[in-house]
Amino acid sequence: MSMTTTEERRAILEAVHEFAETELAPHAQEWDQNKHFPRDVIQRAGDLGLGGVYVRDDVGGTGLGRTEAVAIFEELAKGDPVISAYISIHNMVGWMIDRFGSEEQRHAWLPPLTAMSALGGYCLTEPGAGSDAAALTTSAIRQGDEYVITGVKQFISGGGEADVYVVMARTGEPGARGVTAFIVPDGLPGLSFGANEKKMGWNAQPTRQVIFDEVRVPATAVLGEVGKGFKIAMQALNGGRLNIAACSIGGAQWAMDRAIRYVHERFTFGEPLAERQAVMFALADMATKLRASRALVRDAAAALDAGEPDVALQCAMAKRFATDAGFEVANQALQLHGGYGYLQDYGIEKVVRDLRVHQILEGTNEIMRVIIGREVLGG
Repeated sequence: MSMTTTEERRAILEAVHEFAETELAPHAQEWDQNKHFPRDVIQRAGDLGLGGVYVRDDVGGTGLGRTEAVAIFEELAKGDPVISAYISIHNMVGWMIDRFGSEEQRHAWLPPLTAMSALGGYCLTEPGAGSDAAALTTSAIRQGDEYVITGVKQFISGGGEADVYVVMARTGEPGARGVTAFIVPDGLPGLSFGANEKKMGWNAQPTRQVIFDEVRVPATAVLGEVGKGFKIAMQALNGGRLNIAACSIGGAQWAMDRAIRYVHERFTFGEPLAERQAVMFALADMATKLRASRALVRDAAAALDAGEPDVALQCAMAKRFATDAGFEVANQALQLHGGYGYLQDYGIEKVVRDLRVHQILEGTNEIMRVIIGREVLGG
């Protein structure tokens, strides 16, 4: 991880802000309505160094810390939370290969991933094992110098579009200790995809089942050690939870900024909405929630950078609080717009739809409470 000065950090965020304003925001509504996945724009994000934000620079990564990363994803989300969230997932895949891969794997896969000329997908969740990820049943059976992978993964962002998938499959005993991670490229015989899911939001990135029907990969496709895949998956999710929390903050901040502008412009009963106490109180609560969310996310990111022992607890707290707060703030921004907030033209309803799923993915907020509660109780 490289250290950044205040000036360098400001320059990075200014470049990301410009990218979000020029490349994402003007098209977000159209992409949502047409369910369009903008690979060309995402590749331009790679040109900006956003394909490997915390991947080492010897394979094309930017080499930043998690503190810088959460600020980057928040800024991207002001342009479009959906594309920001996909870039976050892509970065999680890159980090897993960078952190746990062999030198051969790193140099084979990471240069195109960091450039975003190739895209990544993360395959953990299954139809019958959502929150109970350790109960996954996708199998990987060793046959000579190969593994044969069979099973179905559910709710895979970028499914059918990604060029490489990090796949969690069972190689041994039931439970977490029998799971191994594999690097699986697209195009292998037996690898197929379900239909693009019809979703409430997140329409600009595809979500499909990824189906493995006796997909053969070489033994060299194992990422890390056999039987250590669940640990790899959970470590990756710590960072993923922070990133999705940051995406919630960015999307909610965009919605709140529009609400502030609207209440200054909208007059009722002879005075602007901004002068009404109820409106002031609503905006005060919204601003407080976002400030508190940033503090939790920033502290958890610093803990992740420092390798603090309670990092899973801090990431769970940040994810739970910030994704709840982000949805509440966006929903309140819609309410402050009145009937106009419900219209697609204003863009608020899209952000509300997009942020709702952040309370579910990367571990539901109920699971975050389980993690936090167990830690608090000393379990």
